Amino acid sequence: MDYPLVSIITVNFDHPEVTCALLESLQHITYPKIEAIVVDNASPNDDPAIITQSFPDVKFIQSTINLGFAGGNNLGIRQAKGKYILLLNNDTEVDSGFLEPLVTKLESNNKIGAVSPKIKFYYQPDTIQFAGQAPMNPYTMRSFGFGHGAKDTGQFNRDTPTSFVHGAAMMIPMDLIKKVGLMAETYFLYYEELDWGARIIAGGYQLWYVHDSTILHKESMSTGKFSPFKTYYMNRSRILYLRRNVKGFTFFVAFLYQLFIAIPKNCLTFLLKREYGHFKAYCKAIIWHTKNLFSNNIHINPVL
Repeated sequence: MDYPLVSIITVNFDHPEVTCALLESLQHITYPKIEAIVVDNASPNDDPAIITQSFPDVKFIQSTINLGFAGGNNLGIRQAKGKYILLLNNDTEVDSGFLEPLVTKLESNNKIGAVSPKIKFYYQPDTIQFAGQAPMNPYTMRSFGFGHGAKDTGQFNRDTPTSFVHGAAMMIPMDLIKKVGLMAETYFLYYEELDWGARIIAGGYQLWYVHDSTILHKESMSTGKFSPFKTYYMNRSRILYLRRNVKGFTFFVAFLYQLFIAIPKNCLTFLLKREYGHFKAYCKAIIWHTKNLFSNNIHINPVL
């Protein structure tokens, strides 16, 4: 096959040893034409110097501020030279032959706008995290991944269209990024790749899950599995996705659902469980939206 250059971008935020483990796994892939780009998102605690010391060929970009997931990846994309951009979480490790199927899929059809591999849990490598994703519920702003938590018995060994690609590993042509824009940095964390996928589909392109490409995901190393920090950004971004992507009468019904059902229910649940930190974080997310109710900035998509 022809081997177009693939720019592999990962964002580091503390835990540089985790990023080094990813870069080590990339040393053993069979695809011959990549550039690896690491963006350090102003790590506050751990010195990322070990990354450049251990992997001097990596293009290292030091951000002076924490730009979030979208902003950090966008910073890397702006300096990438590849025909294809692969965003890869730093807490992943890859199979040696994972890249060829992703490139082949994109090369096969110019209407495919982005692809994701099969993602399995690093500490349970026989268990699936992602094998495609269902459409977003336009009222709850929730979706679910196919196969999540299931043992991999080959039941998802077929390429399929998907409603969304996964932020832990997603490849997109550089030319398409120039058309639809970069990820929306207003999210900071969560839902930004879902928003990007929605914009790609709105542009007339398809998203695909590619079954014979596999990576292993260690889950979040920086935000915590269930923390007030995550509660704030997850709920702020969920409503942000609603405001950016749902229109007309559906938006009106969804807004009423959030206002009179979801928000009161979530607040009450946190209080009854005495999870006061999460309650404050959730309220802070709602307050952010009231303060930015008429802001046009939430609809900005940065461009190359």
